[in-house]
Amino acid sequence: MANQKYEAFLKVLETGSFKEAARELGYTQAGMSYLVNSLEKELDTTLLVRDYGGARPTAEGADLAPLVQDVCNAERRLHARAADLHHLEGGNVRVVTFTSTTIQWLPGIAKKFGLLHPSVELDLACIDDQAELEEAVWRGDYDVGFAVLPVRLNLRTVPLARDPLLVAVAPDHPLAKAPFFPTSALSSEPYIRLESGASSEMDGVFRANGVEPRVRFSIVSDYAAMSLASAGLGFSVLSSLILENAPFPLAALPPEVPVDREIALCLRPGEEASAAARAFVEVAQAWVGEERAKGAPPSR
Repeated sequence: MANQKYEAFLKVLETGSFKEAARELGYTQAGMSYLVNSLEKELDTTLLVRDYGGARPTAEGADLAPLVQDVCNAERRLHARAADLHHLEGGNVRVVTFTSTTIQWLPGIAKKFGLLHPSVELDLACIDDQAELEEAVWRGDYDVGFAVLPVRLNLRTVPLARDPLLVAVAPDHPLAKAPFFPTSALSSEPYIRLESGASSEMDGVFRANGVEPRVRFSIVSDYAAMSLASAGLGFSVLSSLILENAPFPLAALPPEVPVDREIALCLRPGEEASAAARAFVEVAQAWVGEERAKGAPPSR
């Protein structure tokens, strides 16, 4: 980035620490302080309050941060367009995902993308709250995002795959070998609710089956929900994707009325994506399609 002062300021805001910001950007802590101090002198205002062991924005810093982010995003788009003119010889693409796609899809997609476009840098982030993820793509913080349809904002979307929602129970649960988890059990058995950006998706299972769950635990981590379910403390509703290669012994079965979610890529509306972003979309579509084809039942 041409103006490292802006990037330094935003990274300190993100991490709340000069030390951590310096580590992530590859500067010394003194170098990071120098960049932020230079920006404050340039703007003639104090942007950050330096607390012991951390930093937080002043009122002026919080007010100016979105404008600084806009400048950084515009500069990234400038470099992306320049890369377009050089036929993807350089540049970068910023991608934001959520946990299940990060774990199950992103390693394979990133590896294939690196083989096909070795000169393009791939920047990755994970945000599980979909509203926050959509807003980050809308602002231009990221070029491409993985999201569950429908999206709330008017983003361009590229569907990738449908992902069934399954009921996860302990392997010794009386219904573990049943063809489906009955509607009566959805309302009567203790439920381990996932409190995250995906909770509304999981609530769709109960809406489709016309019942209200009997919530025993509310937890923010997919893996914590799996652990509790595996211990026989209740059932959880999780995506098929996150349950692939689960680290805990579980039985997973569809609800009596099956429900799935549709995963898609989302991009900013109203402007042409960079060549690097378009290339990432193409690679992601191809990779997911190939993986889904491998897992499809043989045709008769």
